[in-house]
Amino acid sequence: MLKQSRLPPRRTSDTPEQAQARRIAREEKDAQIRGVRSIAEMREAIRHASRALPVLTDVPRYGQLDAAAFRTRAAQGLPFLITDVVGRWPLCRFTPQQLRERYGDVPVRARVGDYIGNAFAADRPMRDMTMRDYLDISLAGTDDLPPYVGNLELRELNGMCHWPGYFQKMGPPRFWLGPVRTMTPLHCDYDDNVFAQIWGSKRIFLAPPHHDAFLYPKEANAILFGSPFDPEAPDYDRYPLARQARCTEVIVHPGDLLFVPAGWYHQVRALTFSLSSNRWARGVPLALTHPDSGTDPAAGQF
Repeated sequence: MLKQSRLPPRRTSDTPEQAQARRIAREEKDAQIRGVRSIAEMREAIRHASRALPVLTDVPRYGQLDAAAFRTRAAQGLPFLITDVVGRWPLCRFTPQQLRERYGDVPVRARVGDYIGNAFAADRPMRDMTMRDYLDISLAGTDDLPPYVGNLELRELNGMCHWPGYFQKMGPPRFWLGPVRTMTPLHCDYDDNVFAQIWGSKRIFLAPPHHDAFLYPKEANAILFGSPFDPEAPDYDRYPLARQARCTEVIVHPGDLLFVPAGWYHQVRALTFSLSSNRWARGVPLALTHPDSGTDPAAGQF
């Protein structure tokens, strides 16, 4: 029997001591899941390896890749697109109206208010509602910054997405649903990421891991760092070091699958009403298995 989607519990306010204990416990668990000694050392290894990468001038597109070919290419540590996978998924044939009719009672949690300015805050404002109500609100287009369903598990949709087996272990699919202007500001995840564009188009800016020196990052947790710099509207007076950051723009279209290597900064904005899904790998990032990365995971360097 299909498990029904349930909203995760709301975050509660911790004392500083509780927050510190929670952070340490989470980082230890994150390291264990990924099979590394230290998340901090893994992050530094990723930044070190990225310094040897060539400058990314555009994001290459490839046809269907088998798992071995994908892993070989991903180990080079650069983003790329695959164009012959996602378009075959049954979910791609759905429309927003069909989603509303069939899954209207599914609970969703939407980011509301200034969720861009508060993107990585633990207490950012959220609103719980049904899929039906969310689609009615978002399709009406009455808000300057529309509410955004982001990073949410929707088990009812999983069977209509046929993910390729590129990684030995992946986290559950996460869904991102919203109209034009919804966005996730610049940030990086320290896991390899495959991002599927199901409906609509999005503009994505990418910057390599070692350019965090220019992006004023702030830790949200051990594997997530946010940046206040906006490559779409750069404020170099406020963030002068960002002039040295190299941001590459790519437009993802329906049916595209984008590989974002661990540690790469990315900003994502919907250009049209969009549905996307992603999954994060749960292991040593593939760029650290490349012979030129300067690391040896087997030797326990991190």
